[in-house]
Amino acid sequence: MAGNSFGQIFRISTFGESHGPAIGVVIDGCPSNIDVDEAFIQAELDKRRPGQSKITTQRKESDRVSILSGVFEGKTTGTPIAMLIPNEDQRSKDYSHIMDKYRPSHADYTYQVKYGIRDYRGGGRSSARETAARVAAGAIAKLLLQQHGIQIFAHVSGVGQIEAPNLDTSDLALLLARRENNLVRCADPAAATEMTTFIDQVRKSGDTVGGRISTIIQGVPVGLGEPVFDKLHADLGKAMLSINAVHGFEYGSGFSGSAMKGSEHNDIFINPEKKADQLRTLTNFSGGIQGGISNGMDITFRTAFKPVATIMTEQQTINQEGDQSMISGRGRHDPCVVPRAVIIVEAMAALVLADHILRANANQINPILPKDDDK
Repeated sequence: MAGNSFGQIFRISTFGESHGPAIGVVIDGCPSNIDVDEAFIQAELDKRRPGQSKITTQRKESDRVSILSGVFEGKTTGTPIAMLIPNEDQRSKDYSHIMDKYRPSHADYTYQVKYGIRDYRGGGRSSARETAARVAAGAIAKLLLQQHGIQIFAHVSGVGQIEAPNLDTSDLALLLARRENNLVRCADPAAATEMTTFIDQVRKSGDTVGGRISTIIQGVPVGLGEPVFDKLHADLGKAMLSINAVHGFEYGSGFSGSAMKGSEHNDIFINPEKKADQLRTLTNFSGGIQGGISNGMDITFRTAFKPVATIMTEQQTINQEGDQSMISGRGRHDPCVVPRAVIIVEAMAALVLADHILRANANQINPILPKDDDK
């Protein structure tokens, strides 16, 4: 397996390189008769595209997506959906100085050894440019989820040592509006201002910084997730860790839960609706997932991103001949990836949920998700 595909029933395969003619994705297994809002898909891509603010890379890409197949008269047909995004602003000369050098903490060395060849122009296939294709596919998955009342919201909850306070998640529409009202995509206005100032300072110094993205998913029915190896949180973890620069994933109480006692950590069941299949819990340390299966509570997780590896100050490295050399970054790079990564995190979560919905409904005669006329 070449590792360019993701999902089992709702399955995507991405293609293309950072400095090639285009990138794209093929979605197979998407059900028919899903309303396709092309304006929504483009709006999702616009949130990820480069050059959108002073604290992101200044590469100018419109990221205009074309749907080549699988959609007819505004609806999915059940056949493969192909989407293409042209590359418009490649500057391959910006990478000529590293064609025979290995950039620290990049994929240059590992790709060279694995394949015996590497595309040094922007990292080729290892570039985060590839994630635009995931966002396009994730937008289709979101359209499927929206039909069943499932909402995904992510925001930048930390940059460097700066942490945003916990949010009131009772109104995701309000949080979304607040998130999109600042450059860093943090739903807390005060923390957003502090983060933006800090990222800009780091950028001006020629350095980079990492950050955290918190995600909440509401409206998920009980029963999504496949034991033993395809637990819902395991697939979410794989999805997040497949994103460029991600170095950590935790769900629910995460690592902090390891410092608690069982009497403190257990989520006590309640039944406010007096219905056996609509239990809730007083707390949500489980993050909406128990035994690898969704329990109907909000799914919560955090994703940690390392600092961008390309910095504008000189560093020591090794060239392909094995000799010591010096290197410094050139061209256009993000000083912090998390503002643009928010929508990538949402896209990957949507792909996981769409796949597990289809898998869950194949497990029993009575589907987990109701039909429209059953609501």
